[in-house]
Amino acid sequence: MTDLTALRYTEEHEWIAADGDTITIGITDYAAEKLGDVVFVELPAVGTELTAGSVVGEIESTKSVGELYAPVAGTVVEINDAVVDDPSLVNAEPFAGGWLIKVSVAAGALDGLLDRDAYVALTEG
Repeated sequence: MTDLTALRYTEEHEWIAADGDTITIGITDYAAEKLGDVVFVELPAVGTELTAGSVVGEIESTKSVGELYAPVAGTVVEINDAVVDDPSLVNAEPFAGGWLIKVSVAAGALDGLLDRDAYVALTEG
């Protein structure tokens, strides 16, 4: 189980795990639940330069279509092909096998993102 308190979060319901200058991005269990059964995931190509706040992908469910936003600026270094092949991983394992992309970022890129307590307060408000 992922330590959810070690992650950072966005108001767009994405989680971010840092490992040096590479971060892993996924959507939260809250977002996965609200979306319903995820049936399609479109992710940016490796090498794509991301601008913080820009739309970088799409997640389609049986209920709606949602956009994936870049929480920080950086370069995509890996995508989760398993999620593209089996989008239901987003629902089944949002904090593990359902991750979406890995991005190389500059130091301090996560400054200003929400911690777990602030994210929980956002979703309960």
